[in-house]
Amino acid sequence: MTFDELGLAPEVLKAVAETGYTEPTPIQAQAIPHVLAGRDVLGIAQTGTGKTASFTLPMIDKLSRGRARARMPRSLILEPTRELAAQVAENFETYGKYNKLSMALLIGGVSFGDQEKKLDRGVDVLIATPGRLLDHCGRGKVLLTGVQILVIDEADRMLDMGFIPDIEEICKKLPFTRQTLFFSATMPPEIQRLTDTFLHNPERIEVARASSTGATITQVLVKTSRDSKRDVLQKIIENENVKNAIIFCNRKRDVSVLERALSKSGLSAGAIHGDLDQATRTRTLDGFRKGTIRLLVASDVAARGLDIPDVSHVFNFDVPTHAEDYVHRIGRTGRAGKSGTAYTLATREDGKYLAAIEKLIGNPIPLQDAAAPETETAPAEVQADIEVEEQKEPRRGRSRRGGRDRNKTAKEGVETQAAETVEVHDAPAEKTQTKAEEKPNRRSSGRDRDDDRPVLGLGDHVPAFILRAVKLPKKATKETDDELEQESEDA
Repeated sequence: MTFDELGLAPEVLKAVAETGYTEPTPIQAQAIPHVLAGRDVLGIAQTGTGKTASFTLPMIDKLSRGRARARMPRSLILEPTRELAAQVAENFETYGKYNKLSMALLIGGVSFGDQEKKLDRGVDVLIATPGRLLDHCGRGKVLLTGVQILVIDEADRMLDMGFIPDIEEICKKLPFTRQTLFFSATMPPEIQRLTDTFLHNPERIEVARASSTGATITQVLVKTSRDSKRDVLQKIIENENVKNAIIFCNRKRDVSVLERALSKSGLSAGAIHGDLDQATRTRTLDGFRKGTIRLLVASDVAARGLDIPDVSHVFNFDVPTHAEDYVHRIGRTGRAGKSGTAYTLATREDGKYLAAIEKLIGNPIPLQDAAAPETETAPAEVQADIEVEEQKEPRRGRSRRGGRDRNKTAKEGVETQAAETVEVHDAPAEKTQTKAEEKPNRRSSGRDRDDDRPVLGLGDHVPAFILRAVKLPKKATKETDDELEQESEDA
């Protein structure tokens, strides 16, 4: 089948031909005719199969007939992240070059003034994140009563990010007779309730088993330890033919630390996560697309829907805590029929997350036995960065440093503390040494949350001045007492 057989307008077909595409993907071939016919669509397809074009192409065709009014957009596309919204906007610019359609992008990190000017002129296509759209609605700058087509993209990601209440509020502002297109890569049970609420007799299109991974992606599981994980990653990058790669971490703090470590090891790396401003995120993504940045260290903000062609490798530096995120992460490689490789670095603590992932995808991830690399001391600057980050957010879930036995009974703890106190008092002043001084590397940041040992007295944090040897005054003589009495009587 070719695009000519889908019923699209000549202007749209011309723009598609100029991009080099000749045959539609399965999701495009099945969805586009139903969208053109005005049906509600529930599209389920794994990431990288062309879901974005399956709704942008027919929307351009339908919206080419008509005219927008000020502050009343004719269509609305909701995206979970700024990057996805910007990517959809690029699709409209590419495929709608021969159609005179106006478009506005409402995302955070951009001034309200510029966005309001576009809304005042009237837009055919409004692409927005839920939060920023509701901000404009609250300011009275946009009316949604003229929306003819609603697209909810990456619906499962909307669930994960807690946007469902916002979406429900937005849908209350839309006309009941709208056409709704609902697209998602995975189909958790909660989505069914949403489809019953938002869609009217939808055409269900499922071109791949829900939560399946791409057949062109080679998956590899590497078991390692937390302390060796960074060394294992660098060794794989050196040994493999890594053209470029996206490296996923679970926490934003770890993204920044790993990016600095890789950069100071001589590798070209950039970081992207939700706490960075929009200008920095856009600049980093552009650098990765153009090849000036080889390794993109990212949080899950880059896991959903980003179309970055020719990514040769994906690394799960941290095993995702949500199994669906694994499908989205590794879907950044092996796109459009090309081959790719996805490595997952797992520690012993990741067992339950791995089990959930393998249950979701329906098969185990092939294990690669990798000997732990020789541990090398990190450069002083990198170690300093790591220590600074750990000071900001102490690690949780680890046993306390200090080597004390967790099973020590309260009685033994009391005897130990008493013995230490006696020793300190009996020792000469110049040899007095507190417990904190004996362990200079110990951080006194309070008890760890996972430390369930009973606190005895003041615990391990007895102030040094309490344990300091006290010098008793000389014994008073009888003559001294008499002199003191006489002075008191004279007074």
